[in-house]
Amino acid sequence: MTHTVRILLVGLGNLGRRFCDLLVEKGPHVEARYDLRLLLVGAADSRGVAYDPHGIDPARLSAIKQAGGSVADLLGTGRPGQAAELVSQAKADLLCEASPVNLPQGAEPGLTHVRVALERGMHVVTPNKGPLVLAYQQLHPLAARHGVQLRFDGTVAGGLPALAIGQRDLRGGVVRRIEAVPNLVTGYVMELLADGLAWEEALEQTRAEGVLEADPLFDLDGWDAAAKLVILVNAVMGVPARLEEVDRAGITRLNGADVRAARQAGQVYKLLATADRCADGRVSLRVAPTPLPAAHFLARLGRRQMGVVYHTDIYGTLMVAIEEPTPLPSAATMLRDILDIFAR
Repeated sequence: MTHTVRILLVGLGNLGRRFCDLLVEKGPHVEARYDLRLLLVGAADSRGVAYDPHGIDPARLSAIKQAGGSVADLLGTGRPGQAAELVSQAKADLLCEASPVNLPQGAEPGLTHVRVALERGMHVVTPNKGPLVLAYQQLHPLAARHGVQLRFDGTVAGGLPALAIGQRDLRGGVVRRIEAVPNLVTGYVMELLADGLAWEEALEQTRAEGVLEADPLFDLDGWDAAAKLVILVNAVMGVPARLEEVDRAGITRLNGADVRAARQAGQVYKLLATADRCADGRVSLRVAPTPLPAAHFLARLGRRQMGVVYHTDIYGTLMVAIEEPTPLPSAATMLRDILDIFAR
């Protein structure tokens, strides 16, 4: 018997809009293989909300967003309003929270959306790293108290199942060290610098190719990589790490000449995030531009690739990477998380 999963979607930027496309493309496959009908019943962006218990057409919603419109423009169901209102009142089984990270603003409004959904007995899947960075140790007990699940596989390294591998496939072992290049933007910029471009030229090309955000400092100053490292350490190492514990340096002070000299010496600069388990149980956390030997697994990553290396006691060293030419794999993590919760 087919089970219907009623979904609320908050945030219709690059990931949310593509998730709508995935509902259209993959919906029939999911229903045929897993006996799950994924029904979008509510959606919200920064300008409006829509709710229909009988279902909202995700294809129509995606088309409106691609044309520069808002959820409020959805004929029959759209109206001005706030996402918080939708999350606190709509009837649904699951919240997909894909709003902006907003760490300087306390990860709001995403953090409130996640908390309210869990308190109402909704499962939550999210690629929004903000709530997990600031409230990891509070949100998981909250989900457990209400008998629901919080999934967040898309918060680290895009579509790479780094968290799933670390939590599921390394069970029984101890992760002694994590090395990661979880941020695509910085690797792209440093590759262009190594090719001989000046800083402004590298940023302009990265922006023109859709890699760089309007406000690039969250990536370039290392905050994005640090946030992802905090989530990895909490989830995989089981240590309650905090963002302020990360020894962080971005790439903005990196000299292009240094990057080129490293390449000539057989090295590759990467914004490397590392976590080392100490003898006293603490974990040393660091994010910094680091010249790696060309033979290092992470040094071999291309301009649109991210990767993670797990050093363990009994499972050896695991090295995983992803090439992500578009945000589609990151959006698909929400589908993966939904299937982890509901598929039998």
